[in-house]
Amino acid sequence: MKGNIEEEVNAIKNQQGKDIWLYGGATLTSSLINLGLVDEMALAVHPVLLGAGKPLFQHLPQRIKLKLISSKEYPSGLVMLSYQFLKNT
Repeated sequence: MKGNIEEEVNAIKNQQGKDIWLYGGATLTSSLINLGLVDEMALAVHPVLLGAGKPLFQHLPQRIKLKLISSKEYPSGLVMLSYQFLKNT
């Protein structure tokens, strides 16, 4: 994305069609969350413990409340969790 991220995303959201799907891109995802442009998020939890790594979300100024809307377990042990973003009150 180039230019004003908020304007570009809102222009896409105002078009006809399906939902926007963002895969990966932790920095862009954090920016979209901070701008209030994310309605739902799907997180895949893999059955592996790591001893180190990069935080999933950085630069979030406050806690963001989520509501679990669905979950699905796969034979590999992976669990897909879908959350709705709740408005902070």
